[in-house]
Amino acid sequence: MGGRGVTTSPPTTGRRSRLVPVRQPEASPRTETVRRERLGVLGGTFDPPHLGHLWLATTAADEMDLSKVLLVPAANPPHKRRRAISHAADRVLMSRLAVANDPRLDVSLVELEREGPSYTVDTLVELGRRHPDVDLVLIMAADSLAQVHSWRDPDRLLELAIWAVGPRPGITLPTRAELATRWGKAASRIHLLGGPALDISASLIRRRVAADRAIRYLVPRAVEELIIDRRLYRR
Repeated sequence: MGGRGVTTSPPTTGRRSRLVPVRQPEASPRTETVRRERLGVLGGTFDPPHLGHLWLATTAADEMDLSKVLLVPAANPPHKRRRAISHAADRVLMSRLAVANDPRLDVSLVELEREGPSYTVDTLVELGRRHPDVDLVLIMAADSLAQVHSWRDPDRLLELAIWAVGPRPGITLPTRAELATRWGKAASRIHLLGGPALDISASLIRRRVAADRAIRYLVPRAVEELIIDRRLYRR
């Protein structure tokens, strides 16, 4: 009939035909991208470490879903050569006391284990070598972001780590448009953290200790006790 490809039904034999269910092809499993673990890095002299440092680290850990944050005491910070800093052993011990009760915080001696100035770019390269299976997140406050152009190789820093920038009293965080103007497409790797900013600085604490004024509730209690016991920051 006409060559239109019409098929005729097979002849019936009187037996009821049994319908055989057609096996549907199995759906291919959904491929989901597994995000790598994130490790926070918060550098500083920590002379002394205070609640502002701990609050910034905790805020970044919460908002950026960090598995851990490393406090990295600087050995020879190039931007603080105009003043003497406390002995590294005291700063390390204070830092360890400061994070002792928080399992998400730890102390890394990566900068104290090498000679020369403590450049952040070198620190991130070394941490990336030690932790090749994680994404590094460099944590800083807004005042550090405002000065990051003076750091060694800031563009390389943004290649090596995501940035998490916390608020700082008196410092206005840049807009996304301003970040894009300076950093281009890489600005998407800069995250501005929310939450309140604590108006605490290490220099304020040192001045208060030198003037024999209280620093309780500005630093962890164990840090306060060590400062008193070792008579740190006394004139």
